[in-house]
Amino acid sequence: MAARLAAINKGIYASIVVRLRSIGTSSSADLPPRTNAASERFILEQISDLLSVDLGANSIESSQKTLNVVASEEKPSRSCVLDGLLSPEERLRGVFIQKLVGKAAVEAALSSAGVSLTAEIIAGVLDNGNLGGAAMVSFFDWAIKDPQIPDNLDTYHIVLKALGRRKFFVHMEEILRRMTEKGVHPDSKTVSVITDCYARARHVSKAVKFFDRLSDLGGEKNGDSFTAVIRSLCRRSHVRVAESFLRRNKGNLPPIKTAFDEILAGWAKLGRVKNMKTTWKEMIESGISPDSTTYSHLIEGLGRARMIKRAVRVFNQMEEKGCSPDTATYNSIIFNFTSAGKLDRGSFFYREMIAKNKSPNSYTYQILISAFIRARRVADALEMFDEMMGRGICPTTGMITSFVHPLCRFGPPHAAMLIYKKSKKEGCVVSLKAYKFLLMRLSRFGKCGMILQVWNEMQESGYSSDAEVYEFIVEGLCNNGQLDTAVLVVEESIKNGCCVGRIVYSKLNNRLLEMDKVETAYRLLLKVKKARALLNSQKYWRSRGWHF
Repeated sequence: MAARLAAINKGIYASIVVRLRSIGTSSSADLPPRTNAASERFILEQISDLLSVDLGANSIESSQKTLNVVASEEKPSRSCVLDGLLSPEERLRGVFIQKLVGKAAVEAALSSAGVSLTAEIIAGVLDNGNLGGAAMVSFFDWAIKDPQIPDNLDTYHIVLKALGRRKFFVHMEEILRRMTEKGVHPDSKTVSVITDCYARARHVSKAVKFFDRLSDLGGEKNGDSFTAVIRSLCRRSHVRVAESFLRRNKGNLPPIKTAFDEILAGWAKLGRVKNMKTTWKEMIESGISPDSTTYSHLIEGLGRARMIKRAVRVFNQMEEKGCSPDTATYNSIIFNFTSAGKLDRGSFFYREMIAKNKSPNSYTYQILISAFIRARRVADALEMFDEMMGRGICPTTGMITSFVHPLCRFGPPHAAMLIYKKSKKEGCVVSLKAYKFLLMRLSRFGKCGMILQVWNEMQESGYSSDAEVYEFIVEGLCNNGQLDTAVLVVEESIKNGCCVGRIVYSKLNNRLLEMDKVETAYRLLLKVKKARALLNSQKYWRSRGWHF
């Protein structure tokens, strides 16, 4: 047993030394020069904190002498080194790994982390990681005391969403009780957050009962709160429960058109034509006249039920009933035809939409462009994309990714690069996922110049390169025979704490041996082995909860 512990401690010590050397080499411009005694003292401090080892009197005396020797020099700050390794969210979550006893100890440790709190940091701590319900409430109690954090509903919505997402409903109810005691009353957005969490976990009865006890929490039972409950239930496909909830409260609240629209949209999403008829009839009996939004849900539901001819007939009868089709209605009919593979009919209604001066929106173009790409009509997709940009409609980040992804799965990357360049020219934000798709496709075709250009633009956009990005670049350089550049990229990835996969490295190594560059391959092998050892050590630390 003692030999095993000694071996573990030796491995930890070696991993720490390797890590500190890498930190020292990567940040040598920022840290002052250190003596051997100062480095040894720093390593001993890290080991004693990690393994809870008491250094003893002799060690304290020797450490004091060491500190006196380097008193004239500036000692490297341990917190500065760790701050470079961990994000503010990780530093705050790491406090709960220590299993501190007592509320005062936890709050003192959180305060000593030296993090300037914002709403984004609080959301990052609560939404990510694996904190328990009690730890999340304890952290929120400490964070709400910060003067920079407002004690309002928006702040409470952050912790309510995080607790509800992980099904910590007991702690979520505790936060609601504290809100009532502080005089912070829930509104319609709070109702939407709570009921959505319950509906997502399939606790439908609790979602419905929350509206009934809204008055006890200081909230108001109005039309907005009522519609929020129905919207949350329909969004999670609990349409039948939402319909029953609507009928039960028919005498307590006046008829609300938005509530009927949400239920109709829920049935349309499921393609239940019979249920849509029932809801439509109840809406008419309640004295509510359908508008273009109601018709758009009806047309979409008929299309999902493969009743396209009937959907067209309803569309054509709209003007006869005194309701002119709007953009949403045209989007529904275009969506029906494109889903059925009838792209020409979808384009016909698009041209008719423009002829009647109905302005298409981004969703209109997303439907058409995605349908053209699925049908591999790339020229039509690019033409529609140009028309969208000509109308001043810039694609969102998600739209660009949805266009680039399928285009990078077949054929050359020319069309994907055209969409990427035009989007960048208009100032649109491109996601990291889209950059990876482009690099992957360019690497397979050996477009080295374009790979390096896209990589440079990705870094200028604020994205950092990970192991997957480096693998795409190295593979593209290998396919084009630029082995020296590939070796430089691998070395840069090692300096940045990444290591390429074994398949890509094996491909590069074989190419180097084929070109008789044995010495280069050997030097690269030593660096990769060292980087993999460090990476394995980091994975071991993280698996044990050692954020070191």
